[in-house]
Parts: sequence; C-alpha cells; structure tokens
Amino acid sequence: MEQVARIAGFDVGDRRIGIAVSDPLGYTAQPLFTLHRTGKRADMKWVGRMLRKHGVQEAVVGNPLYMSGDVSPQALKAQAFAEELRQEFGLTVHLWDERLTTTEAHRYLDDAGHARGPGADGVGRKGIIDQVAAVLILQAFLDARADR
Repeated sequence: MEQVARIAGFDVGDRRIGIAVSDPLGYTAQPLFTLHRTGKRADMKWVGRMLRKHGVQEAVVGNPLYMSGDVSPQALKAQAFAEELRQEFGLTVHLWDERLTTTEAHRYLDDAGHARGPGADGVGRKGIIDQVAAVLILQAFLDARADR
C-alpha cells in the first residue's frame, strides 16, 4: 500500500487546541495531543514541530458555525487560525463544519464509560475532549474525501 501525505485535524478553542493526525494510509484519524495555549508564537512553534515530525502536508480545522449556518465568534477565531496555518507553514487548509462535534465527543466518552470530572490522572475529560473532537472532525473529512 502506498503511503499518502498525512493530514492533521484541529479543534480550536480559546484555551486548548485538540489535535489529531491521519494514519499513514489516510484512512483513520488518531488522537495526538491537546495543546494548552500559551500565546500565538509559542502555539505556532509547537504546531510546526508536530507538523514536521508527522510529515503533515494538509490540515482540517473545525469551523464551529451556529446551527443556522451563520458564522459564530468562535468560527471567526478558527478561520483566523486556519489562515495562520496557511501562511506560516504553506499547508493546504480545509475548514470543516463541526456543528455538534463537541456534543458528539461527550456522547462518545460517555458511551466509553469515561467519567465526567477529573480522572485518576487528574486531567479527566478536559484533557481529552478536544482530542476526541479533533478526531471526529478529521475522520468526517477523511470519510467525505473517500466517498468522492
């Protein structure tokens, strides 16, 4: 099987960014990391290292529109982040409608028996919910691309 360029998925929040990456064949999304934001420069430096380490050449950024389809304040921030990725790293960046993704991520963790609140590791759901949302965003993109 031929390897394809890897794709990163981002669930962008004000305090955290959930990051997922596609497998080497481009079929499935894997959770990678939750970046705790410290500032634009530091965030982009870390993202750049991750992109190089995993050979990422494309990105999918969740675009949290309102249910009406209108652009939300958080969608504007996600769109700005997507543009930073384009300009800083020369990536092809796709915005992906992620309405209800966080709700779906919580349902997924509930179904998996992951309790709400801090876990034994002291991190709990907050530490992984953004990664799960990033996986859901990236997997939906990969599935849609495969259907084309």
